[in-house]
Amino acid sequence: MTWLFDIIQVIDAVYLLIPFVLLIIYFFYKIFHIQTAIQHKKKITNQNFQFGIIITAHQDTKLIHPLIDSIEKQSYKKYNVYIVADDCDISSISFKSDSIKLLQPEEPLNSKVKSIQFALNNFSIEDDVVLILDADNLIHPSFLCVLNKYFQKGYKVVQAGFNPKNTSTNFAKMDAIGDLYNFFVEREVRMMIGLSAAIWGSGIAIDKKIYSEVEFTNFLGGFDKKLQAYLVQRVETIAYAPEAILFDEKTSTPDSLEKQRIRWISTYFKYFSESIQIFLTGIYNRNFNQIYFGFNTLRPPLFIILEIAFVTTAIDWFINKTLYYDWLYLLACFFFTFLSIIIIKGKDSRLIKTIFLLPFFVFKQTVSLFKLSKAKKTFLKTEHSNIIYIDQLIDPKNTIKQCR
Repeated sequence: MTWLFDIIQVIDAVYLLIPFVLLIIYFFYKIFHIQTAIQHKKKITNQNFQFGIIITAHQDTKLIHPLIDSIEKQSYKKYNVYIVADDCDISSISFKSDSIKLLQPEEPLNSKVKSIQFALNNFSIEDDVVLILDADNLIHPSFLCVLNKYFQKGYKVVQAGFNPKNTSTNFAKMDAIGDLYNFFVEREVRMMIGLSAAIWGSGIAIDKKIYSEVEFTNFLGGFDKKLQAYLVQRVETIAYAPEAILFDEKTSTPDSLEKQRIRWISTYFKYFSESIQIFLTGIYNRNFNQIYFGFNTLRPPLFIILEIAFVTTAIDWFINKTLYYDWLYLLACFFFTFLSIIIIKGKDSRLIKTIFLLPFFVFKQTVSLFKLSKAKKTFLKTEHSNIIYIDQLIDPKNTIKQCR
């Protein structure tokens, strides 16, 4: 069985090396002022696309008004909003604008996929793009304007950038650190070199016709995994627009963190076969974009990769001292890379100080591994409570600089 152990070590080592390679590429592009893929791409249409904005709310509406406030402050005005209030009390909600539709299913849907489809059934024929938001999100005033420019360049799928809406607790800071790392590795640098970015469950804009082609068979969690498995094989490139800034609420309590991680880890295993399909399709098509995307979606959650690395390092201490030292160098390289990414992308010094608490963060995620059965039985909703308006997060005098 030594061959199996060797294969595991090689794969794990590659996953730990990829972030370092991407960091080198990032510095190379910045130092030599190399044009990125988006800078190379020319505008192909002057059409101003109409966005159908879907907001999914489940059993809670207190965060809808701040989100609508941020939408109404957009510099770009071609949009309709479809709020799906699933199992919600809507007696205190009303909007004057005809472009904002409040929809309530007769029976609880308890599913984000079903809520999105419910909104699509009420779409205007004039809507060109499906934009999916969560109720706890806020969007920068230039958000839609930026997305429109990406669609004018021919992209059919665009993932927005994320900023933390709240960093008041250590859990929220650790969650935000995870986002900084993941968005850099899985989206920003990929986009620089013309590869497809991974999508998120929110802030994703998709050509309406393409979204309508996706067939969902599972409605309990992980809709973005199924969606991206289809999209990466359907479109040339899934774009990433870091200038389209979405503010997302971070988990701020241990209970919320555990629910969120159980849901995420469960969806990794649930859609593992989809990841294999992407990888094999890429090999069949000789398409490096699909091969790389599939290989990375096959990667277990980062905390598992690190735990495997520590275990193999300990084993190699007894059976192969050369590999033991190689693993020490590799782990040092990874942690240097991780820290460098957080320093480069983190604008808040408080986040960097929280890095020392990450072992506890890893421990909480490991505990979540033993509670995955919960994700099969119930809709694990992450609670959100921070009522913040967009004017509290940005400078109102500087709202359109990203969209020149």
